[in-house]
Amino acid sequence: QVQLVESGGGLVQPGGSLRLSCAASGSGFRSSDMAWYRQAPGKQREFVATISRYGMTTYADSMKGRFSIFRDNDKNTVYLRMNSLKPEDTAVYYCNARSPPLPESWGQGTQVTVSS
Repeated sequence: QVQLVESGGGLVQPGGSLRLSCAASGSGFRSSDMAWYRQAPGKQREFVATISRYGMTTYADSMKGRFSIFRDNDKNTVYLRMNSLKPEDTAVYYCNARSPPLPESWGQGTQVTVSS
């Protein structure tokens, strides 16, 4: 099971960009499907994007064309590049790792605030 630490969040103006990182430690990163989720205040956690152990990507409809997920297996890190950010993208962003039958892992989250 991997341990996950997110970084890269912060305050950005509407239309700006950020790149989030999720560093994994422990064994199993290469064999894990990785994903990003987010949770805005007062809302449920929602899916953002995933990248499989084979490099296949899937995005939530509202993020297509603006967000990009990619991984570097040599660095045990998954990234989320976010462009054209909107105030409604404000949330805590969480990294997730899945490698059944092991329990899934979650990071502690990183805050992204989009505001002028």
